[in-house]
Amino acid sequence: MKFAFPSFSSAAAKKAVTSLDQRSKMMAYDQPLVWVVVLLMLFGMVMVYSASISLPDSPKYARYDNAHFVTRQAMFISVSLIAGLLAFRVRMETWQKLAPYLFVATLILLVLVLVPGVGKGVNGARRWLSFKVFNLQPSELMKLFVVLYAADYTVRKQQVMHKLTKGFMPMTLAIGFVGLLLLLEPDLGAFGVIVCIAMGILFLGGINGIWFGGIGATLVGIFSMVILLSPWRRERIFAYLNPWEEENALGKAYQLSHSLIAFGRGELFGVGLGGSVEKLHYLPEAHTDFLLAVIGEELGFVGVFVVIALFYWIIKRSFEIGRQAIAMDLTFAGLVAKGIGIWIGVQAFINMGVNLGLLPTKGLTLPLMSYGGSGVLINCIGLAILLRIDYENRVLMKGGRI
Repeated sequence: MKFAFPSFSSAAAKKAVTSLDQRSKMMAYDQPLVWVVVLLMLFGMVMVYSASISLPDSPKYARYDNAHFVTRQAMFISVSLIAGLLAFRVRMETWQKLAPYLFVATLILLVLVLVPGVGKGVNGARRWLSFKVFNLQPSELMKLFVVLYAADYTVRKQQVMHKLTKGFMPMTLAIGFVGLLLLLEPDLGAFGVIVCIAMGILFLGGINGIWFGGIGATLVGIFSMVILLSPWRRERIFAYLNPWEEENALGKAYQLSHSLIAFGRGELFGVGLGGSVEKLHYLPEAHTDFLLAVIGEELGFVGVFVVIALFYWIIKRSFEIGRQAIAMDLTFAGLVAKGIGIWIGVQAFINMGVNLGLLPTKGLTLPLMSYGGSGVLINCIGLAILLRIDYENRVLMKGGRI
């Protein structure tokens, strides 16, 4: 007796294998990283709503409704996720080619911010370009593009990184020019983050230890001189050292003192979601720079610990992805991954340090969580690039092609 088995043509079999391989590649991304990022953004949106719900009671925001800020934050997140999906589709080879041009374009935007009638000022600082529908903050763009530029520069100059004039000095001058523009806004916090990113990538790329130590000491001196020569910055430093003195508590340390009161009220488990008192016009900018203080008051130490743990996980994963890329001779991608980890880590550390009174008050938002379109957008694009690096790592480890 003969049995007939169904047969497939070689073309059909090849097509089926190719389709399966494509589906396998599409799933080859770091799903836990995606969920952690989405969780932080959604958690941030809830806390932005809680922190801003009472703002329309004040004359400054009287024309807004209670859901104004959370609605806009939801729109920012939606647009940012779409932008992240588009950024994920761009190959790292393309990002490397675009890096110098993106850096120069952002420098031009930083110059435009300082042009009277073009840049938009808020609370005495000129940091935004108004496009009617939204305000763009070029310093946020620079945080991402300096990661790409510094990584590309390190790869291109690998053979001369130990030399002062050919390897080290050009990058120092470029970052110095960025710093000058940011100090004119003024935005010392963004300058600090960008310097840490550039120096971190240069260090990981193998810069001469003597030059690295020298520039580190020089930067400390520059920051010290900027503070000493600026009376209001100097007053803020002194107020930070003693925030409970009556004059400081009602003046330069007003935000810090109320932030510490918020953490004190929160204790271990918090007063409950929505139960914050400090957000009721006591703590200025509670939905932006001091969002962590509201989290501490409403959700207590447990809520703050969860936020810190999630940021730690993102930073740890960034360095793991970067290390894997460098192990496969993808030096640019590896440095970008680690640079993104440095960026998110430094900015989160500064924001948390300011909220907890560990650092002087500085206007830096909490990545992914604080209210603001430019910040969330650039954070999403940066983390999408990180996911792209991980995706390319996985494809290459499976023997595939990018």
